[in-house]
Formats: sequence, structure tokens, C-alpha cells
Amino acid sequence: MTDLPIAKTRPASNWSAIWVLPIIALLIGGWLGWQAYQKAGIQVQILFASGEGIEAGKTQLIYKGMPIGKVLTLGFPQDGKDRGVIATLEVDKQLEPFLRSETRFWLVKPSVTLAGITGLDTLVSGNYITASPGLGTPTHEFVALAEAPPLAESTPGLHITLKAERLGSLNRDSPVFYKQIQVGRVRSYALGDDQSTVDIKVFIEPQYASLVRKHTRFWNASGVTVDASLSGLTVRTESLASIVAGGIAFATPENRADSPPTDPALPFKLYSNFDDAQAGIKVLVDLPDFEGLTAGSTPVMYKGIQAGVLKKIKVNENLIGASAELLLDPRTEDYLVEGTDFWIVKPSISLGGISGIEALVKGNHIAIRPGEKGAPAKRSFQALAKAPPMDINVPGRHLVLRSSKLASLSVGSPILFRQVKVGAVQSYQLSADHKEVLLGVHIEPEYAGLVNRSTRFWNASGVTLTGGLSGIEVKSESLQSLLVGGIAFETPDPKAVLKGRLPEFNLYSDRDKALETGVEVQIQVDTGDGLNVGTPIRYKGLEVGKVDRLELTADLKAVILYARILKASEHIARAGSKFWVVRPEVSLVRAANLDTLVTGLYLDVQPAVSGGSAVQTRFVAQMQAPTESPSQKGLKLVLSTAARGSIKPGVPISYREVPVGKVVDYQLSATADRVLLHVLIEPRYAPLVRSATKFWNTSGVTVDAGLFKGVKLRTDSLESMLEGGISFATPDNPQMGGPARAGQTFVLNSEPKDEWLLWAPKIALGK
Repeated sequence: MTDLPIAKTRPASNWSAIWVLPIIALLIGGWLGWQAYQKAGIQVQILFASGEGIEAGKTQLIYKGMPIGKVLTLGFPQDGKDRGVIATLEVDKQLEPFLRSETRFWLVKPSVTLAGITGLDTLVSGNYITASPGLGTPTHEFVALAEAPPLAESTPGLHITLKAERLGSLNRDSPVFYKQIQVGRVRSYALGDDQSTVDIKVFIEPQYASLVRKHTRFWNASGVTVDASLSGLTVRTESLASIVAGGIAFATPENRADSPPTDPALPFKLYSNFDDAQAGIKVLVDLPDFEGLTAGSTPVMYKGIQAGVLKKIKVNENLIGASAELLLDPRTEDYLVEGTDFWIVKPSISLGGISGIEALVKGNHIAIRPGEKGAPAKRSFQALAKAPPMDINVPGRHLVLRSSKLASLSVGSPILFRQVKVGAVQSYQLSADHKEVLLGVHIEPEYAGLVNRSTRFWNASGVTLTGGLSGIEVKSESLQSLLVGGIAFETPDPKAVLKGRLPEFNLYSDRDKALETGVEVQIQVDTGDGLNVGTPIRYKGLEVGKVDRLELTADLKAVILYARILKASEHIARAGSKFWVVRPEVSLVRAANLDTLVTGLYLDVQPAVSGGSAVQTRFVAQMQAPTESPSQKGLKLVLSTAARGSIKPGVPISYREVPVGKVVDYQLSATADRVLLHVLIEPRYAPLVRSATKFWNTSGVTVDAGLFKGVKLRTDSLESMLEGGISFATPDNPQMGGPARAGQTFVLNSEPKDEWLLWAPKIALGK
């Protein structure tokens, strides 16, 4: 026997985990199949006349910019008839309600016609098919249209019919204009029921529908209307678009302004042109001249475009002027207001050039310049005797130039930049105070940027002669300006900004005056002897300015020099600056400024000390040159004496007969019993002056005579004998005392003591 356990048995299972995978795959496949069924589109067939531009698997069905289907296949009809190409499309199931018998399909592809460019987006995306939903019975088979259908009459707006004798250059989508604004377009056209007229269907945008009244007149504005006669050639067009693609214009006659709204069911007549429509505005104009004008043909022109025609003319009883009736384009209605100008244009030849040259071709005509829109309306006007100044609304830069005189300038005188004509003088008149001439100037639009606030204008008329010992200089801007006058300009700073609608500038007499920079100052002198326009102003020998003009003061006691400081004006045109006239000096002592005998007098200037001094432009010239510069350094002292003697500013101060300083000024003391001499010791020699220093007058010759000692002459130097002088001596150490203080006062002795002449201290000089 064995003790092993007895095995237990159980039946084998028929289920295996391996079956899980096929079941999952079956479920996924079923779900994908259901999704494919749900998303599957509807197949429709569209018959096209040609398969050109359609590609299977690529060409889409697009509606309002959204792709809703695609061409699957292309084929031929199974009946064997040559009726075109059948395109099978798969479209979105959501379109099922719109697949009706009246739904229309057509192919969109780029098209270029006189009316414009359509299908431009297909240049990027390619040709596509689009649709227009309609009613009818459900169907999946359609016939494509050859082109896009016309605008539906259900589209909001005004739909009317025009009857014309011929179509002309009108086409689908040709524009419809009101006062040259496109307000609609041509929907379609067809022969009328009587086969003798053309019915043109027109659509007016909803916002403009009220413009069409019962008595509104329509006319064909296509292309260019040419009316030639002995009086000239008349050319009329509505717009560039109407020249190319054709167009229709309309207006309501002024005398029918109360016309009621139109009935869309009633057709309008389409007139062949504007004149036949008789839709113009009647205007009465009194003409001062009527030479060359002809009723029925003389045009009314605005900037080369015909704005109307002269319908009637009646000569006044005095035979001087005439009353004219004009028929103007309805587009001018808003501009027939107070301020509108009329004048007659006829050719004129003068030194200023040729004006009205267009009248040589088309004959004399009437010109119009509209007034400001919104002003009170008018229908009766007085024509001007000549063309008015240019309207400042004309493109370009309009300026006003101020001048002291007109010279040879006139209307039409050229404005020159680098001798290129960039504009012209449009008008001139006296200023309100009659002291200046105001010139209206126009710069052509392409040159308007040449003018800014830094621009300087000058009169370039005629010939400018400048003569001197060095020769004669002749200047003329151009032959045209030589004959008729002209204005030239330069712009030193191209980056400067010009503000204002009608800026003003000074008109200078010549280029040199115009381009002068710096600051203008006024200098008062006692007399103008030897001073002239152009007298230079100098500083340290360099010319820093010059005199522009001279005038007497109001009390006739002095002369005012109007000068311009061209260099260092920020230092010279300030409080503290000193001016004086430099004249030749000849005396026993010296001869100075002899160059002025040849070159003439000039003004010298001593600028103010740099710092916070205020700006100043009015000065009184000194009688002589200042002896002390504001920036001059040194020890300033005061010498007190009973009388000035021959001492004057500039007299030298000597130590051991070596000049170490000078007298800079003198004045009476506060009590007028002494004379105070202000002296300046050079910085290097300032240590020589001590508190015990003695000063004495060395002017002239000192004579010491006696019966027994004879005659003794003493003088410091020949220079001091002639023009005066002052000397000083300092005691020996240590009796000299401390250094002198600035502003300290010393006594000026009339003569030295003998012991002073023996002093010889050792004093270290400054550097």
C-alpha cells in the first residue's frame, strides 16, 4: 500500500482568453464602420458644358467661403450624347434639404473684363464650384450655369428698369453713379419685348434708394463724350471706371426737387448723354466781358473738366457786359454757394509767360472755382474780371511772403529752387497798415517738402551788381527771373518742421541777407561819420558781424546802428558787452589804428563776462576802448591824488622803470575833494606792492634849480615825459609791511623822496 493522496478530476473548460482580442477588434471595426457611415456625404451629379478647370479629387464645392464638398470623378453622360461633362461630387449630409431642382451650381474661375476682375481668390486656391440654394423638388442631378446668375430681385435695395435705344459699352456690373459716387450697378440686360429697345436691369443700394425720384433722369456716362465744333473741343466723362467698363449716371433736375419717390414697376428712359438728359442746374452769371463766348457750345470748366455749358447769353443795354445762363452738372450743386467764383479764360502772352493757353485750343471759356461746401447757396453770381488767387485748398504748399516792396515781381513770377521752377506767385496785396507787400505763393505738391521753418526766401529779380576795388560781380538767378522777376529760396535745415496752414516768411532783398544767421542788435553812437552799411564789427581782429543799416534816433541827437552778430552771438548779445568805434589815432606819443585810414572805420566789441548775464540787443557805444577787460586778472588798487594832471587810462605803472601795471579809470571821490585813480597791477608783479609802498607821479619833467646848486632835471622815461606815468617803491625788509589788499587805497605823491629811490628789497615774484 502507498500513502500518496488520490488525484481528483474535473471536466475541461471550452472558454479561452485568446477570444478576447477578436471580440475587441470586431467591436472597433463596427464602431469605425458606423462612424464612416455617419460621416459619409451625399453624391450628386452636375452636368458642366466642359471639364476645363475641374479636377477629380481636388476641385471643391464652396459656399460662402466654406468647403462643403469635393469632386470625386469626372465622366461623360451614359446616353452617349455630347452634352458636356458630368462631375460627381460628394457633399455634406447637412445639404440634403437644399438639394432642390431650382438650386443652381456654377464654376468660379478668374476672369478679367472691362467691368473688373472676378474670382481673384482662385489664383491661390484654384477653381472651385459654388451654389445658390433654391426651391423645387428634391434631386441629386443638376445642370451647371455657364456663369454666375444675376443679382436676385429679392436682394434688399431698389430694383428698376431702364430702357435705352442701344446698350453702348454697358455690361453686367457696370457702375451706377450719383454725383460721381457709385451707388449701384447693372444687374442684367436683354432686348425689350418690342425688339427695338434694350431693357437694362439696375440695382441701387438700399441706403441710396431714396435718391431715385419720379422725375429722376438717367444718362449713359460710358466712355468719353466728344463734342467738336469751331468753338473748341468738348470732352466729358463721368470717371475712369466709366471710361473702361461703362457706366450710368443719374440726377433729379433742380426744378423737380419735390418729386415723389419712384414706383419700381415703372421703367425710366436712359438718355444717351448728359446734355440730352437736361439734368443740369441753371445758374445766372453777370459777365464783364463776353468776347469769344457762344451760347450752346462754350463750356464751363473746372480744372480741365467740363462742369457745364453756356446755354444763353444776353448783351446788356450798355453793351459793356452780358447776362449768361449756365447749365451746370448736378455734381456742382453743393458748391454753388457764397464764395463761388466765375471768370472768363482767354489766352494772354506777356513777359510773365503765357496764360490761358488751353483757350488757344478750345476757345474762350468760362472757368469756375467752387466755394466752401456748406456756405449759403446761390444761383446768381458776378463774374470776376480776371482769375482769382489760387485756392489754398489746392494741393501743394501755400505761403505768404512779406516784403518791403514789390519790385519787378508779378502774378506768375517763378519760385526757384536751385534754378528749378517749383512754384509761382499767385497774388499780391498791401498789408493792413500799407507798410508791406504780401505775396501769396504756391509750391507744387512734389516740391512742398523743400520748405520748412528754416527756409529763407529772397528776391532773385533782375541783375545784382556788386563792385569794389577787387572787381565787379554780376548775379542773376535765371533768364526768366531777369525778365519777369522771381523768388529763390534755400532750406538750411532739412529736418526742421513747418506748422500752420498758411505760414508767413520774410522776403529778403538778396541771397546774402536771406542766409544771414546770428542775432540783430542795435548800437547807439553819437555820430555816424565814417560808418556805413557793411561796416564790420570785430573781436580780437576777427569779423563777428556787420552793420545792416543806419537810422537817426527820434530826437535826432544820435545814430542807431542796426547790426547783425554772426559769430559768438551767445556771448556778445548779452548785458555787459561793450562796443566802441575804432578810429585812427596820431599823437606825439603814438600812432594807432592807421589801417582804418585805408579800410575805413569799424566797431570793436568786448564781450560780456561768461556766466548768467541776461540777453541784450540794445547797446550804447563807448567813446573809447575800455582799458580793462572783464576777464583781466591782477591786483586792483586805488590811488588818491589832489589833481589828475596828465594821468589818463592806459598810463603805465612802473617799478624800477619796468611797466608792471596800468591806470584803468579815474573818478572824483564822494566828496569831490580828491581824484581816485583805479590801477591794475599784473598778477606776477602783485607781490611788489606792500602796505608801506609809496606811489608818485612821474609825468612830465621835474626841475630843481638853485642859485648855488644849479639846475637839476629829472624824468622817469621819455614815454612818461610825453604821456605821463606812475612809479612806486617798496621799503627794504622788514619795513615793507604785509602784501597789499585788493581795493586798498594809496596816496599818489607828486614826487618821490630821495630815500625811496634807494629802496631795493628782495621780493619773490609770482609765476
